[in-house]
Amino acid sequence: MRFNKLDMNLLAALDILLKTRSVTRAAEEMFITQSAMSNALGRLRTFFDDPLLVQVGRGMELSPLAETLQEPVREIMMRVESATRIRPVFDPLTDARTFNIVISDYSLAVLGAQLSRRVAEEAPNIRLNLRPQHADPTKLLDRGEADMLIVPDYLGASEQEHEILFEDELVVLVDAGGPHAGVEMTLDRFAAAPQVLMEPLTGQESYSAVAIRNAGIVPRKVLSSYLFSSIPELIRGTDRIGLIQRRLAELAVAHGGMEVHPAPFPVAPLRQSLRWHAHRSRDPGLIWMRGLLKACVADAERVG
Repeated sequence: MRFNKLDMNLLAALDILLKTRSVTRAAEEMFITQSAMSNALGRLRTFFDDPLLVQVGRGMELSPLAETLQEPVREIMMRVESATRIRPVFDPLTDARTFNIVISDYSLAVLGAQLSRRVAEEAPNIRLNLRPQHADPTKLLDRGEADMLIVPDYLGASEQEHEILFEDELVVLVDAGGPHAGVEMTLDRFAAAPQVLMEPLTGQESYSAVAIRNAGIVPRKVLSSYLFSSIPELIRGTDRIGLIQRRLAELAVAHGGMEVHPAPFPVAPLRQSLRWHAHRSRDPGLIWMRGLLKACVADAERVG
């Protein structure tokens, strides 16, 4: 099939070449030989009258034209993939499919058990690929590398389809046998206490770090972690405190030895949103998965 004299197979090759910036890796992804991919690149260079991939040192970089082609080509391929992937019906009991879901360690800690159990019971042939939160998770949807995102609502793009999955509040977690147990967590006590902070590997500020900064407090950081879910055990048995999500704090309290205090300053609720690409809004499999995730939230709230 040709469009504007361009073979659609070449368009698929161009998409992979622009993503990988490597003839070898592109050939591997398309399951063709390296010589066949080199031939495809040669034909693309002729069509666009541009080198597209330029040798720089030991690697390849995109030409200025290739940079401008990257997003529109990915958009075209996303539309084609969405159209060909959608089936009129989805039966979780019999269908075999992999769902790629980007999810933070916090959401995984509070929903992971329910999600695993429900999928095992309701969709035995379904495979889940749970991936860590990306510096710019919206690009994973745009590139088709993720089916859904479960991320703080403020991280999502306004043009994406989304719904709020659940809300949470930030609380102060302390050791039940430590100096901050059984006393009011005042603003002065919070500011003076040694703190365990979450610092994402993506280089962004965590929601709690932003809340502390907005309160005009410079935290006395003694330890940082890239996982929210690790903070309770880093506090246990010490005089340290942590400003974390209530759902996560309550899991720690349920294991014993921990105590929760309200935050000593106003903090807007943390809203976790479920996001997907608009082209896949009618995908019955994703519709089913969205419903399953909402059921998992209800399960977690009943347990809590």
